[in-house]
Amino acid sequence: MKIATWNVNSIKIRLERLLAWLPIHSPDVVCLQETKSIDENFPEDALREAGYHTAYFGQKTYNGVAILSRKPLCDVQLGLAPALEDPQARFVSADVEGVRVLCAYVPNGSTVDSDKYAYKQRWLRALDAYLESQSPDQPLVLCGDLNIAPDDLDVAKVEAWKDSVLCHHDARQAFERLLAWGLTDVVRRFHPEGGLYSWWDYRQLAFPKNDGLRIDHILATEPLAALCTGAYVDRDQRKGKQPSDHAPVVAEFNR
Repeated sequence: MKIATWNVNSIKIRLERLLAWLPIHSPDVVCLQETKSIDENFPEDALREAGYHTAYFGQKTYNGVAILSRKPLCDVQLGLAPALEDPQARFVSADVEGVRVLCAYVPNGSTVDSDKYAYKQRWLRALDAYLESQSPDQPLVLCGDLNIAPDDLDVAKVEAWKDSVLCHHDARQAFERLLAWGLTDVVRRFHPEGGLYSWWDYRQLAFPKNDGLRIDHILATEPLAALCTGAYVDRDQRKGKQPSDHAPVVAEFNR
């Protein structure tokens, strides 16, 4: 089973790129974030023709998440209610072939002293509550743009980002709570040296300079993580015409 996550930063703008990417990598499951599309406009037909079932949760202009799967999706859940009654479309989950798939777009948080950062903390606590309703002994994977660089190894310029909402102690502590619950960072398992990034700012030639951060993640419970045979970032998708500012992250499981 191959599982990918990708913040596409608008499904409308990136649809042609996504449809070209799918047959190259042939993922079984793809979690998308920042689709920026209301449900009525989500390209369900085009993705069905590409061989994928879909579950999506969108809103106009902002946010939006989706799960694509070669196999049917069961027990689809939108949002984190009752832990959080959230007007923003940031979470969708479903069962795929015995694996619980969680697709999350965690709030960025803007600045540490802002209401948006307080909302990020509430959101992450609600995610904790959701996980408490699950079991770390079942095959489960959390994929998405978590807007957290969990370690200095995940940041090209540590001094520039150390006090930001992506690297703040509280955000990293939230990431540690996910691991403590029973999730494994499969990219870190295969790349302990760090220096692997998934997001680069559009400005100041950040991508050519590899001035990036790793904020997109695939976290799996041990029954699934134990079967992981590799994980990587597809940097090529940050190149070319009209790329997202994020690159896909892919993990392969012997399942």
